[in-house]
Amino acid sequence: MTTQRDYYEILGVNRSASVEEIKRAYRALAMKHHPDRASADKKKEAEERFKEISESYAVLSDEKKRSLYDRYGHAGIDQRYTTEDIFRGADFSSIFEEAFGGGGGFGGGIFEEIFGGAAGDIFGGTGRGRRVRKGRDLQFEIEITLEEAVLGIEKTFQISRYELCTGCGGTGAKAGSKKSTCPQCEGAGQVTVAHGFFHLTQTCSKCGGEGKIIVAPCPKCNGQGTMRMPRKISVKVPAGVDTGSQLRVRGEGEEAEGGKGDLYVLIRVRRHHMFERKDNDLLCEVHVHVVQAILGSEIDVPTLSGAVKMRIPAGTQSGKVFRLREKGVPDLRTRSKGDELVRVIVDIPETLSSNEKRLMQEFARLKGINIG
Repeated sequence: MTTQRDYYEILGVNRSASVEEIKRAYRALAMKHHPDRASADKKKEAEERFKEISESYAVLSDEKKRSLYDRYGHAGIDQRYTTEDIFRGADFSSIFEEAFGGGGGFGGGIFEEIFGGAAGDIFGGTGRGRRVRKGRDLQFEIEITLEEAVLGIEKTFQISRYELCTGCGGTGAKAGSKKSTCPQCEGAGQVTVAHGFFHLTQTCSKCGGEGKIIVAPCPKCNGQGTMRMPRKISVKVPAGVDTGSQLRVRGEGEEAEGGKGDLYVLIRVRRHHMFERKDNDLLCEVHVHVVQAILGSEIDVPTLSGAVKMRIPAGTQSGKVFRLREKGVPDLRTRSKGDELVRVIVDIPETLSSNEKRLMQEFARLKGINIG
């Protein structure tokens, strides 16, 4: 498995860097590592490096993508965005124009070569026509108790997501009407802008690359094609999950013309008042009287499935840990259970009756202990 490098490290900036600092760092690296400046034998290596720094900039220059990356790392980006999504909206054109005096020679061509379909979204389109996109993936966090994490549970919660408008079926056009050819790009979905000797192909701003425009918008969704709707979702949480576990629910993300995205449910386990989890083991403390520790005793020990009896031997020291087999957490993969680790805490009485004090003094005399 290839380890993905940290985006901040790639651009050589701090995690607190401003957007302007990120932009300056990217501009410098893009000029240095642009494939058109590399020799033939180094071109492939330069393309990979150029792609790496461009992806880093596309994420860190976008507030939402950067927030997801800071919180979840590469997993947060990979699960929510496709390659095209990552680059969409990043301000590459102005950077190349500032750096090279025009985006065409150093922009569209090389991005088309390196990124393929994604280049259309960065510099305006590949000429292959509009791709029908599916809805975005969603993330939702739920909190469960330790008991629910150990035993498993079905959770129901409500989310808000975009779904196809029932009035227009997702077209955005009023029922009974049709879309018209875009007058700006004449149905091509792209327009060409000249920058000196270079020509930059861009997505048509009027139709968004579709080649058609809505003449009569759907009154229900105002021509958007989708509407935000509340939905109740039920998900089965398997036994053994922990904070940070993630469940994928296919088809429960947002909806678009190309289909539905997925829903990623992030698990957070509430802290327990008695038990602490360590991997698949549970840790707890049980207090016993000093006499029980000295003479040995059968004591009640709590478990998540109810109290059980446990024998402690005579002479048990405070802090001694005992193991209850298979009273812990089931493993998500093997289903084998961890153990419960019971730490015994010996309580020393703070006050004694006169009779108890006399007996303790006699005990000290028998043991030859000088108590002053």
